[in-house]
Amino acid sequence: MKSNQPFVVGITGGIGSGKSTAAKFFEELGVPVYNSDLRAKAIQNENSEVKVKIIEIFGEEAYNENGLNKPFLAKQVFQNNEKLKILNSIVHPAVFNDFENWKNAQKVSIVMKEAAILIESGSYKGCDVVISVIVDKETRITRTIERDGLSREEILARIKNQISDEERIEKSDFIIDNNGDLAHLKNEVEQTLIKIKKMIS
Repeated sequence: MKSNQPFVVGITGGIGSGKSTAAKFFEELGVPVYNSDLRAKAIQNENSEVKVKIIEIFGEEAYNENGLNKPFLAKQVFQNNEKLKILNSIVHPAVFNDFENWKNAQKVSIVMKEAAILIESGSYKGCDVVISVIVDKETRITRTIERDGLSREEILARIKNQISDEERIEKSDFIIDNNGDLAHLKNEVEQTLIKIKKMIS
């Protein structure tokens, strides 16, 4: 790590794992968090170069009066792995550049990059350490049904499109277990941050 660059912590987890809640706890402890998924959505709405490429591949229906037509795109890519790869190849480079600019503007020793597909996209390689938030499958399904109102079948299709927890663990330096309540998750986050701070002190 260069002394003038923040230490980059990647955090990921499958759908319904609670990675965003874990990231919020890190934020509360003073770690700035870059939410790759939210930024990717903003970039798809704001970056004219990205918009042109998406329309070329997916057609005019990819955007509506509110901007990115997320339900339409989700339907296209979650049922077609090739289309998902194409969409990612358009969005990921733009998100990578956006993150670099954000990171360089931070005046702290540790920053966090939150991404659902941190490992699949290869962007974990740009992180100094990686954290995976792990939860058993049934809990993930239940939580996602409650949060997003999706059907069990829709959630299983999304899980199938993501890598397994075993693959995440293999690429991770730290594992946060989120099978308990919020107090348990907060404690896991606190303990992990203590370990990270010891690494860089």
